[in-house]
Amino acid sequence: MNRHIRLALAGAARAAALAATLTAALTATLPAHAQDYPTRAVTWIVPFAAGGPTDALARTIAERVSRELGQSIIIENAAGAGGTVGTTKASRATPDGYTMLVGHMGYMGAAPALYKKLSYDPVKDFAPVFRFPDTPMVLMVRADHPVKNVRELVEYGRANPDKLFIANAGVGSTSHLIGALFAASAGMKVTLVPYKGAGPALIDVIGGRADGMFDQTNTALPQITQAKVHALAITSAKRVDQLKDVPTLAETVLPGFEAATWYGIYAPKGTPQAALDRMQQAYLAAMKDQAFTSKLTEQAIQLLPAEEYTGQALGRHTESEVARWKEVAAKANISLD
Repeated sequence: MNRHIRLALAGAARAAALAATLTAALTATLPAHAQDYPTRAVTWIVPFAAGGPTDALARTIAERVSRELGQSIIIENAAGAGGTVGTTKASRATPDGYTMLVGHMGYMGAAPALYKKLSYDPVKDFAPVFRFPDTPMVLMVRADHPVKNVRELVEYGRANPDKLFIANAGVGSTSHLIGALFAASAGMKVTLVPYKGAGPALIDVIGGRADGMFDQTNTALPQITQAKVHALAITSAKRVDQLKDVPTLAETVLPGFEAATWYGIYAPKGTPQAALDRMQQAYLAAMKDQAFTSKLTEQAIQLLPAEEYTGQALGRHTESEVARWKEVAAKANISLD
């Protein structure tokens, strides 16, 4: 073989070996999530107390998604200030894919309109990962309350300013916001009583220490079925199969009224795309499991078109909700500062 050809081949071989060595070295320095994320348990921060609807739904979805991931998902409850305490904590977490936030309408959509000083920005400080199905809310009163329907409740509220005590999951929570919007829309002055989560609020409604509350269907249904509370109306545009006899607010006293709690998983801004993609992939696989989605619909949770579950769709929805709630807050004169 020609000497020059042999030298060229030898040079090419050395170059290839060097390239392989550099590639191996680079791969070795890549974070674990870029190679085989996740290699350990992932934490989802729920900014409310355990036992409430946000906590319950998060645990249901986390259990199924963890099977697709091959790693546990740990729920960490960090309650306070309508979800903003836990959300702030999530925004400041190390962006490595191992700490994420269970976000929802209140602290990821409405909060910027309600707080003059907010320690995080729902859009700028987070990367959207995927969206949960939506959950309608039910207006309920304690089982022995004298009002028997939503019209009677509105009449009572108008005739007795500030004597109607409506519990909620905390200042700035979905149940607080919808309660305030409902009262303003119906022309009532009610006393909105904040708790550290929907669970404690519901306990006081059942115990007769509060008149009623708005709660999500996934935690309200068992209490309604057992007659521990009386359901007056639902906030969705249409009635739900599990509560066929419960009218919507829109068909009774507030035409056009519609509100459902939306949720999504968010990661701190800067989290590697590989981790975001893997988490979304696991969730989308879980949502193809009919047995799992049937379990959700049994709780009157509303499934969405598949394309609405993605991180991109959640990002668009978050931006639109931030804008929408600024208009709602101004119209209903709702402010938390």
